[in-house]
Amino acid sequence: MANKEDMQDEEGFIVIMTDEEGNEYRYAEEMIIPVEDQKYALLVGIHDEEDGHDHCGCGCGCEDEEEDVIIAKIVKGADGEDEYVEPTDEEFEAVQKAYDALVEESEQE
Repeated sequence: MANKEDMQDEEGFIVIMTDEEGNEYRYAEEMIIPVEDQKYALLVGIHDEEDGHDHCGCGCGCEDEEEDVIIAKIVKGADGEDEYVEPTDEEFEAVQKAYDALVEESEQE
């Protein structure tokens, strides 16, 4: 689970995800994908020099790594703030279809 930070940078809204071991990972909220009455976020990993993945272009191979992209369901937490949770398999499939439709629509414009 994660919460949206109240800050924005050149990447957009920043989401901090924390794993079971307490490690934090930063993601940029790339887009919101509406599906029925729910909202899902397309989150793209933000890597910097501290991660050792700054995509520096120096030929070290870091630019060949796969992009870190996840889908998260946006729900309201007890405090009224947006929280990001893992979608079910069925929700994930619905989001994929909605995303594909959005991409297809934008390519036709």
